[in-house]
Amino acid sequence: MNDKQEKFISLAHGNGGRYMRELIDDLFARHLANPLLNTQNDAASLTLEQTEIAFTTDGFTVNPLEFPGGTIGSLAIHGTVNDLAVAGAIPKYLSLNAFIEEGMSFTQLERIVKSMAQAASEAGVAIVTGDTKVVPRGEGAGVFFATSGIGIKTNNISLGMSQIKTGDKILVNGTLGDHGTAVMLAREQFGLKGDLQSDAASVLAYTQSLLSLEGLRFMRDPTRGGLASVCNEISRAIKQEVHLFQTEIPIHDQVESVCEILGYDPLYLACEGRVVAVIAEEQAQQALEIWQAIEGGENASIIGEIKAGDAYVVLQTELGGERFLEELEDDPLPRIC
Repeated sequence: MNDKQEKFISLAHGNGGRYMRELIDDLFARHLANPLLNTQNDAASLTLEQTEIAFTTDGFTVNPLEFPGGTIGSLAIHGTVNDLAVAGAIPKYLSLNAFIEEGMSFTQLERIVKSMAQAASEAGVAIVTGDTKVVPRGEGAGVFFATSGIGIKTNNISLGMSQIKTGDKILVNGTLGDHGTAVMLAREQFGLKGDLQSDAASVLAYTQSLLSLEGLRFMRDPTRGGLASVCNEISRAIKQEVHLFQTEIPIHDQVESVCEILGYDPLYLACEGRVVAVIAEEQAQQALEIWQAIEGGENASIIGEIKAGDAYVVLQTELGGERFLEELEDDPLPRIC
């Protein structure tokens, strides 16, 4: 008899936390390892005929398909564009695969595709290839999208967690948890309503604005698992403490209220139009002023720093105490991006 217990995939394997990391590192990366595969970055940096490009891929399974501030279509564009943007690239070309469930309304599908077209136009990208599959009724939840994207890197800056140093500051370009909360309210399963909009948008203006700063170390969009998961990934990679200041973290009042009522932590909720940047201390204030001058960036803030110490994420609370922000294990809100 085999004593090794069989394991099965759970929703937590897609939430951006520990189980997802173990799935990627222990299964996919273990079998597919090659010199170019880097599971710490959202996009791979490649050189083709002396041109450095960034290449990324993503999938989208949102419920509901339409929510305040966007649809699964516009989200697919923003999500792919942002993965390229935080890698320091200018997004150019996307592929699109659509998995459509039998019985889906043509009217709804057209609304979603129109929102996708508008998002692509605003981001300056072209969808140049794709494929469509239809799955039997009950097997597709309306529609799923899978995308890949190519961007051009026009600078020589090297971004990555390996660049982060003790004393570096952590910035975010706006309020956190808006997307996760907006999708949650759109489901109407908790008896709550509100006018909160998803933050889903291209972050290219923010990322490009910092590339001239030599002290820029790393950028990431805090999607699944939110800010807390990005910070845990950084801390684990550099084996130092990520120290956050609760009083400096911008969170919309409505997000705070909903999370307090339902028992969620906004620091773990997905964002789809936000950037977390790590930059040298001496250039942090300059970076902040650059972001605050961009339309929509008025809530940008310096929210923490890298400290020598054990590999933990520590939140300094409003009352002056401290608490650990652990790696996400359970999936508080599945099918959100």
